[in-house]
Amino acid sequence: MWIRRTKPEDCAGIAPSEITAQNAYLNRRTLIKGAVAAGLIGSAFEIPTASAVAKLQYKRNELYVAADKPNSYEDITTYNNYYEFGTDKHQPAETSGKFKPLPWTVKVAGEAEVTGDFAYEDLVKPHALEERIYRMRCVEAWSMVIPWVGIPLGDVLKRFKPTSKAKYVALKTVFRPDEMPGQHWGSLAWPYVEGLRIDEAMHPLTLLAVGIYGQTLPNQNGAPLRLVTPWKYGFKGIKSIVEIKFVEKQPPTSWNIAAAREYGFYANVNPRVDHPRWSQARERRIGAGVFNAKQDTLLFNGYAEQVASLYAGMDLNKFY
Repeated sequence: MWIRRTKPEDCAGIAPSEITAQNAYLNRRTLIKGAVAAGLIGSAFEIPTASAVAKLQYKRNELYVAADKPNSYEDITTYNNYYEFGTDKHQPAETSGKFKPLPWTVKVAGEAEVTGDFAYEDLVKPHALEERIYRMRCVEAWSMVIPWVGIPLGDVLKRFKPTSKAKYVALKTVFRPDEMPGQHWGSLAWPYVEGLRIDEAMHPLTLLAVGIYGQTLPNQNGAPLRLVTPWKYGFKGIKSIVEIKFVEKQPPTSWNIAAAREYGFYANVNPRVDHPRWSQARERRIGAGVFNAKQDTLLFNGYAEQVASLYAGMDLNKFY
């Protein structure tokens, strides 16, 4: 049963020089583990284990299965952009152990008939979970293929009965600096915020993810709830969502606030529009082998057939 608790009155990009290469972070982890085992450094430097996860009951949605081979669980959980836990790729897995993803409450507000504070269970349990294997592309020109488990975001949003004034959906990440050490730093203005146009949020591809590889999300991957829009760059994938707000005007978004020239509101994958500091025409698949050769980036990350109509008549060089 869906219980409304109360009624009320959000991969981000960095410069190439800041990017930790995959082989570097794997070697670093191996060296640290070996040094700990040999007693060369103390246990305080041990790499923490991933957050506790639980198995999920779900069915695969065969309409949304990328032809590419999924990345390994280790790839997905140890190479992350999650600035709340650190700016290096390895840090989210190493510093997120104190984060408590449950119990969890999401506030729903704004231009909707049904608003209030809703428990994680109230949001998730009324829906059948499904697995979707999506290609994911980061603005830093690396990519993965991830087997997400979740719920179509549109199915959740419809339950709140947004009004005709709801043109956008604004999302917010939890603010817990005691559990999220990156929030003590000024890399971004906290809490993290993101947003979608209402038709993007309602699109069948848009997923409210609660798991990967058939298990609940680890902390470093956005537990317990995160956004997945596979035709957009990864920084749109807001994690640990605590607020959903229906609004009439385009909401602010964290990376657009930090560097509007580099990170637009739409963040659609477009190989013809370069980041001001590097090309977006090619990408490197994490876990693609020892040479990790680059491949061509696809418009809308390969999902053009499904989503191009959302942007008919728009100048994609301007609305990036």
